[in-house]
Amino acid sequence: MAQIDYSSLILLLFAALGLISSNTPITIAMIVLLFIRITHLHQAFPWLEKYGLTVGIIVLTIGVMSPLASGKISLETIGSTFLHWKSLTAIGVGILVAYLGGRGAALMATNPTVVAGLLIGTVLGVAFLKGVPVGPLIAAGLLSLLIGKS
Repeated sequence: MAQIDYSSLILLLFAALGLISSNTPITIAMIVLLFIRITHLHQAFPWLEKYGLTVGIIVLTIGVMSPLASGKISLETIGSTFLHWKSLTAIGVGILVAYLGGRGAALMATNPTVVAGLLIGTVLGVAFLKGVPVGPLIAAGLLSLLIGKS
């Protein structure tokens, strides 16, 4: 009797959730991870675990900063940001989110038992609430505030 590969089964389940919810990033991520598992490229997992978050943040930052780099956001626009209450609020929220993300990264590194719950919650939020998978860091940051860990 063959052993059931529960990790692959969970990846398939999350890929199906991505398909059902029309969330392409989740679907692609789960299929890539499943491909790595079934092709026995397991040596990629330690690298992904160590650098995947950093690479993802770099790609996300490139996407966010592209309007500035392309000239769609001018120096005047940046300057006027400090004159409007909504923009000032956005700056404050950005600072808070960056702080929470830092706390979250530290919590995830020191407390791996919470990572599974955060990942499941994030995937469910992405799949059913049309969120984006940047949630684990912020969720971990909020969790660190609630449980008093840094």
